[in-house]
Parts: sequence; structure tokens; C-alpha cells
Amino acid sequence: MTIRVGLSTASLYPDNAATAFATAARLGYDAIEVMVWTDPVTQEAGALRALSELHALPIVSVHAPTLLLTQRVWGTDPWGKVDRSIDLALEVGAGTVVLHPPFRWQREYAAGFVDGVALREHESGIRLAVENMYPWRTARREVMAYLPHWDPVGQPYDHVTLDLSHTATAGSDALLMAQSLGSRLAHLHLADGLGSFLDEHLVPGRGGEPCGAVLEHLADSGWSGDVVVEVSTRKVGRDQREVDLAEALAFARLALVPTRGASRI
Repeated sequence: MTIRVGLSTASLYPDNAATAFATAARLGYDAIEVMVWTDPVTQEAGALRALSELHALPIVSVHAPTLLLTQRVWGTDPWGKVDRSIDLALEVGAGTVVLHPPFRWQREYAAGFVDGVALREHESGIRLAVENMYPWRTARREVMAYLPHWDPVGQPYDHVTLDLSHTATAGSDALLMAQSLGSRLAHLHLADGLGSFLDEHLVPGRGGEPCGAVLEHLADSGWSGDVVVEVSTRKVGRDQREVDLAEALAFARLALVPTRGASRI
């Protein structure tokens, strides 16, 4: 099975979803992940379906507005955000909703998070793939900003998103995480990082993460999830952005060729 390589609309931020679809189609990506944010198109199923049909790009995942940046998108009720993301995924034909674990100040939400995720998966048939995060750090202190934890490996989620920029920021072993998650790994955000306090989302190959090794492991394991490029291009011009996104796609395609005698998860 060929693993699809999609492009997150977040990779074009602050440009809009229409630009992301057009760019992904022009560069040869297989699919799109929609990051729900203040761009109204990212919140409207009809508009997204029209873009998907226009560019012949399926929407494989919806990223719920659970970031600090999107705290007021779709109101302030966290479960309301998740439920609307599930509804949007169902309407556009996406099989996965990506969401972050609760912030530590969302104590009521956090207390029911694991059970709430499991219940919604069962009722909707949509994978709710909880993303790995990282401790917030400065030169002098470290803050555990997420509950029940920023690392999903030890949590009882059925589905997980592994983000390779977040592993860099956390200082996690990305390949070991992928191996440990096994069939629970449903989704991959492809990016890179140098291990700074910042969540860098570099083009894969420009940081210190084992991006190639993780992709090779997935290809050799017969993995059935989707790889989504989620890199930051907001500080570069349009021409360089095209170069960066083409380079990320080429990196993924090259590393996702299974080796002979590959095993299966």
C-alpha cells in the first residue's frame, strides 16, 4: 500500500485554505489536512468540498481548533470545538480529527478527556488522533502545560498523531515513539526541529530529528495512516515557500519507499 503524503493548510499560514489547496495540487501532494482557524473557509464544509473537488485532492484530516492561536474559534467550550470538528470531518469525508491534549488550566475538560475521546470515536466512527506535545521550557524552568500528559505513548488513546517537530522540542526519541505506538499510530505530522525551546516546524532534513528513519519504519511496517507535511513557511517569500514545500514532499516520497522484506505492524 502506498502511503499518502498530504499538506496541512497550516503550512501556508497566514495564507488561506484556497491557496493551500492550489499549492498542494501544483506541487503534486496527494491530499490535504485542514487546520481550522479564523479563515472562514476552514470552518465551512461546502467551501472545503468545492476546493477538494476543484483540485482533485481528498481531505484526509481535520485539525481541531485546540491551539492557543485558535482558542476562540468556535467558541470557548473545548468539547464543542471537538464535536464541530468531528461534524466537519464527516461532511468532507475525512477519516481523522487531530486534537491536542487539554491545557492544564482546562481541568474539567482534562478530567473527562480520555473517556470523552473514546466515546466520540465510538459514536462517530472518526479517528480522534491525540497529538504529542512538549513541556513549555525557558532557560530556567519547565512547565507541564498539558493534561493528562504531553506524551501520549503512556496514555490509553486508541489513536495518536506523532508530530516530529514536537518530538524535537520535547527531546523525545521519535523513532522509539513510533515503534512503541505500533498500530495506535494513526497519523504523522512531518516536520523537523533542532531541539530549541521553540516549536520550529522545519522542513524535514533541516533539523536533528530522524525523519527519514521514522518514515522508513512506517513504510516497512505496512502502515496504513497518512503523512501530512506541517512546516512553517510564514517567514519566507512565496518562491522560497514553494521550494520548501516541494523539498518536504520529495523527502517524504524518497523515504517512504519500502525496503525488500518489509514486515507488517
